[in-house]
Amino acid sequence: MRRPAVKECLIPVELAGQRFDQALAQLFPEYSRSRLTRWVRDGHVLLDERTPRPRDSVMAGQRVRLTPVDEVLTELVPEHLPLDIVFEDAALIIVNKPARLVVHPGAGNPAGTLQNALLAYAPELLHVPRCGLVHRLDKDTSGLLAVARTLEAHTQLVAALAARQFEREYEAVVNGVMTGGGTVDAPIARHGVDRKRMGVREGGRVAVTHYRVIKRYRAHTYISVKLETGRTHQIRVHLTHIHHPLVGDPVYGRRLMIPANATVSLSEELRSFKRQALHARRLGLAHPTIGKFMHWEAPLPDDLQRLLHALALDLQRFPGHAG
Repeated sequence: MRRPAVKECLIPVELAGQRFDQALAQLFPEYSRSRLTRWVRDGHVLLDERTPRPRDSVMAGQRVRLTPVDEVLTELVPEHLPLDIVFEDAALIIVNKPARLVVHPGAGNPAGTLQNALLAYAPELLHVPRCGLVHRLDKDTSGLLAVARTLEAHTQLVAALAARQFEREYEAVVNGVMTGGGTVDAPIARHGVDRKRMGVREGGRVAVTHYRVIKRYRAHTYISVKLETGRTHQIRVHLTHIHHPLVGDPVYGRRLMIPANATVSLSEELRSFKRQALHARRLGLAHPTIGKFMHWEAPLPDDLQRLLHALALDLQRFPGHAG
């Protein structure tokens, strides 16, 4: 790790009496509060030349000495993998992630991830948390992701995401025919038995999902989904909760649903669709340096287009049978 320039300041009168970590977050807004708290615990922040605790109260006139630590991801290896870059400038990259690409290394996926590819594409991301990734998509969900190129941009975007200032819209194909759009407001927590699954559970974290119908077919529905919160597997869990799981979902789905007398093409598409039919179609956020609210869109991937085409052809054979 390398150490950037030391930063010093005095506690102003208006922050007197606050917790040390709270005061730091206001004195150094370019860093996240969690990062500052970690630096305090690791001894990289001094208060009047002593090492305080994050919860200690501060007094006006005390001197703060911060030695930022550039937390380099030394274990991450750059890999030149293909990337679909939708937008980029000095502060931001918007990437269209394909299905089956894991976002970050983990158990069973030590390499070949989006983070490995981003590090090869933009080596400066080595010095930004999670290689600049602000949010994530499941391995088998395709679509748009925001990547911050600087620590300052990352801090701003993470804060904006937490404040629900991102606009994220997905498109999906679900089992069953929906009667109309609606909202699912149900808390999500880790499953009580299977720790790899999430579920709607009392006492879980607040989770809100809005959805509307785009097109109804004989036994399926094409929908648009907007996230108000961003919990792990949120869309998949919420749609399963209302008895309309995503087509192809290997974790939360149910048995294959093929309508009676379905066309051969539809039967083949449904049987071969081995991932959740979910695509992060649109993304909107305030640019971290210029402040302008910007939007991007990624077209549906080929497998979803083929599935929708097969559903449409099947419906043509049975006019009036949608829903």
